[in-house]
This record gives sequence, C-alpha cells and structure tokens, in this order.
Amino acid sequence: MKVEEIKELMRAMTETGMTALEYEFPDGRLSLKREAAAGVSGPAERPAGEGLAAEKEPETVGEHGKTAGQVVVSPLVGTVYLAPAEGEAPFVQEGDGVKKGQVLAIVEAMKLMNEIESEYAGEVVRVLVENGQTVEYGQPLFEIR
Repeated sequence: MKVEEIKELMRAMTETGMTALEYEFPDGRLSLKREAAAGVSGPAERPAGEGLAAEKEPETVGEHGKTAGQVVVSPLVGTVYLAPAEGEAPFVQEGDGVKKGQVLAIVEAMKLMNEIESEYAGEVVRVLVENGQTVEYGQPLFEIR
C-alpha cells in the first residue's frame, strides 16, 4: 500500500467522523485509529438535512484571549475557498451581517466542494483563515457575534 493511499484513507476517516479503520490487502493489514475531537460535531454526528457547518462553543480565538461570539469551525480537512470562484467577491467579509444557513465559504475535500453554512445569525467579527489555505478538522474559520 502506498503512502498516498494511506493518506486518502485518513482523509476519508476525518471527513466521515470515523475513529477506527482496519483494512486488509494482499501484502498485509493496516489499522488506523484516531481520537474524536472533543466538543466538535463532525459529519457523522449531524442530523440529516443540516448544513455542513460544524459549531463549537466560544473559545480563545479573539483579541485579549476572548471571543466576541460564536465560532464556525471546519467540519473536514481540505482547502478553504472564501469566494464562489476565482476573481469573485468573497461570500462574507468582516463586518458583514449573516443569517443562519448562509454560505460562508467552501471547503474542497477529495474533489468535492462542501458549502460551509453559518449556524448563527449575526455579524462576522473575524475571518480566521485565508483563501486557498489548507484547513484541519475542527479548525476555527469564522467568528460571529
């Protein structure tokens, strides 16, 4: 089994919320285990019909160690895009008002574009990532007050 194939399995585990995987192949066996991120709702835990935005209670991400509101985190590993296409205006900017369910960004993972929707209504206080940046599962993306 090649390293890229193992990395692909690891990405799939993260995206689906799996914590363990055993895989047998002709030359051997592979066992992968990871701890679930505490306090983050992953894709496997979200009720059907809800958007892909995961949420987290306020944490230390703002100035002087405090947040000004709720934090929207990445529900999967991938590349974040803050605009619908290259050269277009971003979905949201700092200071913009947002509604619950409004698209904030897109995270591309395994050639799939996943819309990240706001779980909160309010104002975008901070954009915590840059366009084209690789993001991890549970990484804070936006702070909304």
